[in-house]
Amino acid sequence: MPVIAMTQEMGSLAKDVAMHLAQTQNLTVMRHEVIEHLAEKLDMSKSVIRRLREGKAGFVDRLTADDEGMAIYTAEEVFELANKGNVVLRGWGATCLLRSVPHVVTVRITRSMKNRVEWLMGHLETDDADFAEAEIRRSDAAHAARMHQQFGVTWGDPVLYDLVLNTDRLSIDSCVAQILNLAGRPEFKETKASQTALQNMTLEAHVRAALRSSPTTSDVRVTIEADAGRVVLSGIVLHADEHVAAEKVAAGVSGVKSVDNQLRLMANSKLYSSGKY
Repeated sequence: MPVIAMTQEMGSLAKDVAMHLAQTQNLTVMRHEVIEHLAEKLDMSKSVIRRLREGKAGFVDRLTADDEGMAIYTAEEVFELANKGNVVLRGWGATCLLRSVPHVVTVRITRSMKNRVEWLMGHLETDDADFAEAEIRRSDAAHAARMHQQFGVTWGDPVLYDLVLNTDRLSIDSCVAQILNLAGRPEFKETKASQTALQNMTLEAHVRAALRSSPTTSDVRVTIEADAGRVVLSGIVLHADEHVAAEKVAAGVSGVKSVDNQLRLMANSKLYSSGKY
């Protein structure tokens, strides 16, 4: 059940590589699942979500955006799709979210700015190279800011990936061949241990999303650890009712068999008028 996580870089031909990889190996390509999941969870239009991701959002959209909620619900959907297997996940931070899973291959597809600009000019049917380059740089800046904010990493750092492929020099077929070769190596063999690790991460993401979605725990920020259906909640809450509510919400998540509530109550909660730690 191969899982390939790839970058999403405008004009890099990553989409072409992903589609060809999926077609040759009968894999599913993540398409609109994440944005549909976010729109439903955040009660936000898909167009606003796209503008936020592409760095095109206006002041009001940016001011009212639930960045933390977007990150939580994005992770939930990415982990859920990865857990099903046989999938190519492109963009949405999948390479960072899944890089600790042993059987997931993380790939960056890149290309020179010159060729990326020519690609966009062709797609927009324009000869305005300055406009095309500005659009690409704006997109890159939005990706970089989001990756740094969510994961504390430098977008494009080669250390984040198992494989970096340059489509200036490699054809789509060659890129696919390199990815498949790496995926078939012993280091990326799917094992019971790697399956369990991904399942645990998926359950943690579901619990975190459930806490975020519930009115009784939407402001609670706690650590969640899952192991074969057993969930441990740790951290600090400000009120006794949050202590109880967090356990109740977590216990109601599908796949949770038991909850070990290690949350601690802030003794001097009256000192804190807002915010959870």
